Amino acid sequence: MKPGEHNSVPIGKQPLRAEIHGRLTALEAGAREEAGRRVCARIREHRIWRNARSILLFWPIRDEINLWPLVQEGLDLGKEIALPRFVAGTGVYEAAKVKDCSDGLSKGRYGIVEPAASAVAVDVKQLDLVLVPGVAFEASGVRLGRGGGFYDRLLQGAVGVKCGVAFEEQMVSGIPEETHDIRMDCIATPERWIACGHDPAFK
Repeated sequence: MKPGEHNSVPIGKQPLRAEIHGRLTALEAGAREEAGRRVCARIREHRIWRNARSILLFWPIRDEINLWPLVQEGLDLGKEIALPRFVAGTGVYEAAKVKDCSDGLSKGRYGIVEPAASAVAVDVKQLDLVLVPGVAFEASGVRLGRGGGFYDRLLQGAVGVKCGVAFEEQMVSGIPEETHDIRMDCIATPERWIACGHDPAFK
């Protein structure tokens, strides 16, 4: 078992979600902020970020690493930056382009900040890098989401690098995996960059 990885987890997705929620609730605000800074630094230093031209990030909600500084940094570097946007007509999320961190954004489904309806949609097949939140991750790339399957549907057809983003407290083993679950290619935590065994280029 690698440093920071927990293996004494309950069986079943819902008990595991509750266990991880408890771990993250115990983190102090200062520790959360520092974790966010360290993950941002780890990502921006990696050549996958440097080489990516089109990137999907996310607005952090409870228990998620704050990657928001990377949105403006990416825009300043001339990268195409996108965020998930809920499509009411289909009940799924799509990627939509962000042009300005201070304009063209609003709270959408579940109170999550997303691009306005007028923002241009981005084909996930065109994304070089997708930064993905989750409840828990395994070093093998298995991801546990919040239960709605939104990211699994969003990532269908994505051919770019799928990078999970997590606190160390979210790294576990024994996540129940289903056929529709999409694995990560790599995972960024405050302590390490984990290549999930798919390609040495991710190291």
